[in-house]
Amino acid sequence: MTTPTTMPVTGQIADNVVGFARALRAAGLPVGPGAVIDAMNALQVIEIGNRADVYATLEAIFVKRHEHALIFEQAFALFFRAAEDWKQMLDSVPLPDEARKKPPPASRRVQEAMAQPPVSEAPQAQDQEVRLSVSDKEVLQKKDFAQMSAAEIAEVTRAIAQMKLPQAELRTRRYKPDARGLRLDMRRTLRGSLRTGGDVIDIHRLGLIDKPAPIVALLDISGSMSEYTRLFLHFLHAITDARKRVSVFLFGTRLTNVTRSLRARDPDEALASCTSRVEDWAGGTRIATSLHAFNKLWGRRVLGQGAIVLLISDGLEREADDKLAFEMDRLHRSCRRLIWLNPLLRYGGFEAKAQGIKMMLPHVDEFRPVHNLSSIQGLIAALSSIPPHHRSLIRPAA
Repeated sequence: MTTPTTMPVTGQIADNVVGFARALRAAGLPVGPGAVIDAMNALQVIEIGNRADVYATLEAIFVKRHEHALIFEQAFALFFRAAEDWKQMLDSVPLPDEARKKPPPASRRVQEAMAQPPVSEAPQAQDQEVRLSVSDKEVLQKKDFAQMSAAEIAEVTRAIAQMKLPQAELRTRRYKPDARGLRLDMRRTLRGSLRTGGDVIDIHRLGLIDKPAPIVALLDISGSMSEYTRLFLHFLHAITDARKRVSVFLFGTRLTNVTRSLRARDPDEALASCTSRVEDWAGGTRIATSLHAFNKLWGRRVLGQGAIVLLISDGLEREADDKLAFEMDRLHRSCRRLIWLNPLLRYGGFEAKAQGIKMMLPHVDEFRPVHNLSSIQGLIAALSSIPPHHRSLIRPAA
């Protein structure tokens, strides 16, 4: 048995390993100097001429979480050329033919990391970013999602991913041990008295359990709503990490439940999974039919325990009739709070002239815009506040 041919990791190979680690760090992987040193040492004991061995070695060192494996795979394919001789590695990063096809999940983040300027140009770029950061953020706060460039959408996506939703808690009818509770816990009190023979009795109490109010989102994915829906899915993915009681449904000409798909940890992978499950993305709109399917199949399952419903749609129904008003009324009666988010409110002179909007508007609790970052921040404030008629049942988390 012959031992594999090894070679010291120096010169061009070492520079490429350092550059690859820098690209992974820019793409969001926590790769530090220690991991780079470990990669250098590991490459010295394997056969560098074997692509699979190099891939497995670097993956074992740089990938610490399951959701990072997909990003690592895309970065490795873009950074290293698929050549037979691995001793000749790249000085640049050309895009292979596969990159011209539809990019898989998380590849956009990797390509942006690869396209960053060299280290020598970084200080000048950072100075420019510092000078423009304040004004850029002010512009992005009020700029319409549909008018943003690809770079601006990427910046907005990162801002949405950092948003946190203060949990307005719903007081349930269940009890838990609570020293300040108002109800006597007779079982624990008597059990504690047995330990002391009844001489000293510690009074144990019970208090009501508070849980975050569940959120149900119904998102319109028709052609006029696709851009707004895609960015709002990023917002729902961000709050799903903190609030597990979030149910998401997409509707165009039919209703699709994408709750499980949105629970993937990587946002790009979650949105790609949602898109793959939907067959009518950017198609027509049948609001009444979709609401009927939701009320009949999912209403009893997800609208219990004081759910808050977010309806994201422009209300431009093709077949606006009494059926739409009936389904909206049924949905309104089944939930605690119905908030309609409509991007048409971005126009100052908006009037409810469309027949579908006229039928839907009487059955909602709030009518809000959803077309920029400011509107999403306003929604967060609305969800965190307590309506006057709910103050006895919902209270903010401490």
